[in-house]
Amino acid sequence: MAVTIRDVARASGVHISTVSRTFSAPHLVNPNTRTRVLACAEQLGYRPNRAARALITGRTYNIGLIVADIANPFFPPLIKAAESQARKHDHHIFVADTNEDAAVEEEVVRALAKQVDGVLLVSPRMSNTLIEQLSREVPLVVVNRQIAGIPAVVMDVARGARIAIEHLTTLGHRRIALLSGPRGSWTSREIRRSAAATAKTEGAELTIIGPNPPTEVGGLTIAEDVLRAGATAVLAYNDLMAIGLIEGLLAAGARVPADVSVVGIDDIMLSRLTRPKLTTVATPTAAAGRAAVDMLLAHGDDRRTTAQIHLQTELVIRDSTGQA
Repeated sequence: MAVTIRDVARASGVHISTVSRTFSAPHLVNPNTRTRVLACAEQLGYRPNRAARALITGRTYNIGLIVADIANPFFPPLIKAAESQARKHDHHIFVADTNEDAAVEEEVVRALAKQVDGVLLVSPRMSNTLIEQLSREVPLVVVNRQIAGIPAVVMDVARGARIAIEHLTTLGHRRIALLSGPRGSWTSREIRRSAAATAKTEGAELTIIGPNPPTEVGGLTIAEDVLRAGATAVLAYNDLMAIGLIEGLLAAGARVPADVSVVGIDDIMLSRLTRPKLTTVATPTAAAGRAAVDMLLAHGDDRRTTAQIHLQTELVIRDSTGQA
């Protein structure tokens, strides 16, 4: 015979409504009582009926997570961390991929809006105006985009670009190329702004090449452009582009880092496996996933927030950079 909510209430010595709140709104239950109820539920093997809870609370206990390109190794650590954090709060995550297409992004948000309690938008390509409009239809938290009035988790790529350019100028590089990312990317704009300001301060010439697709092929196909620009060092929008660029430079007969130093951004697993190993700016993707889930759940508990969390980036120096 199935264990019911009444059985848990009787075993833990509380009212049925307290058991219900323990699972539907745990922050409203005294911590000691919550612990006792959960222990009894576990001992009895009780599992709450999600459909019934949804009818009572008006919540789905589901979260939408939309990424620009699920094939990009930048996103899986963030997705895994977000899923793990959501499970801790008895929520589940639906993941959607937009293939770097702003129109698909809007379509997916509207499709998910009635099926989830909120949406995490990771590296969105939509305009700020459209994101603001969608936030009035469904609770949103944006990762890697700053919009006034919208809760956001931001990885400090501006700092990352600055320390990357400073690293290259310290090595004596004065002609640096920046491989920018896709159109509509807030991250790419931040990198460009910071890299240009730092290069000017350091007395270096910065050549912007792009926009470019944020893929290995995107880096591979512009190796000749980098060589024609006469750059002795390159900062790429992400590690995939940097890895593709190294491949293209080597195919063109240029040595890395003897002829051209290369820096990526993200510190994906592949950056440690390439030859030479890639110097890169590490971004805290897992921390961003966890923080975004926590922010969205707070947002949905009638504790509406417009907070913006900034997470630190760090330069990881490996073998792809050297003296000019």
